[in-house]
Amino acid sequence: MTTYRWRGLGSGSVEHLDLDVRGDRVRARSVVDLGPVRVEYAMELDTAWAFRALRLRSSTGRQLDLSRDEGSWRLDGAARPDLVEAVDVDLSFTPFTNTLPIRRLDLAVEAAADIVTAYVDGETFEVAPDPQRYTRLAADRYVYESRDTDFHRELTVDADGFVVDYPGLFVRMDAGA
Repeated sequence: MTTYRWRGLGSGSVEHLDLDVRGDRVRARSVVDLGPVRVEYAMELDTAWAFRALRLRSSTGRQLDLSRDEGSWRLDGAARPDLVEAVDVDLSFTPFTNTLPIRRLDLAVEAAADIVTAYVDGETFEVAPDPQRYTRLAADRYVYESRDTDFHRELTVDADGFVVDYPGLFVRMDAGA
């Protein structure tokens, strides 16, 4: 098991994530302290880093269960055909979900890929398709771009594709076994 910790630069949030890779699954369990609200999530991925399932809970009682199986998405048990193009999930309150497409795509330096994620708003828990682009600039640098807004950032990652610096939003505090 490996542990990662990030601090939210604008929000003051602190995230503690435990990652466990066993057999054909990658499992992440995290607690994110957002100040007055605490969010916990458990996520399951396959070994190619494709999203499989998410259970999200907040200290305010809000909950969400999201899953993907062979391209079919379900939110709290209901089919979500609007997410059919999505492979990854993007949680607004953590840089961990940037690791999913970085690892899954395994882009060569100077290569880019357009993707769609199932974007989860951390305040409302609403889920919507979100078109994005990742461009690899160097072994440890990617540009993340939203394809439906003008938002973009240059991310610095470690050798395993985990965000070290997400300018203006998150910075990694430590990592270790």
